[in-house]
Amino acid sequence: MANHYYNAEDLGKFGSIGEYQKEMADKFFSYYGEVFKDGALTAKEKSLIALAVSHAVQCPYCIDAYSSDAYEKGFSEAQMMEAVHVASAIKGGAVLVHGVQMMNKVKEISM
Repeated sequence: MANHYYNAEDLGKFGSIGEYQKEMADKFFSYYGEVFKDGALTAKEKSLIALAVSHAVQCPYCIDAYSSDAYEKGFSEAQMMEAVHVASAIKGGAVLVHGVQMMNKVKEISM
């Protein structure tokens, strides 16, 4: 039995997610495959975006997958870390801007 929530081995089991709902999984994987093809953005650019988003949504499986993918597609460690910092700045800004809601509420109840 594992003694933590995330097991690196489970990433390799992602393809079996359709075991309980094959039709929906097939649709997801079809969509997923289309999203990551070259389009207005290259597959390489999409890999770096995916790496940054993986950190923003805090998915350890995605972080593992897209760290490998981005590195294999030729991004340097510095570029990958810069993408992580971009994600951090956006996520931090999103937290802070919601502080306006708190400020509005405090002003409302303190009157």
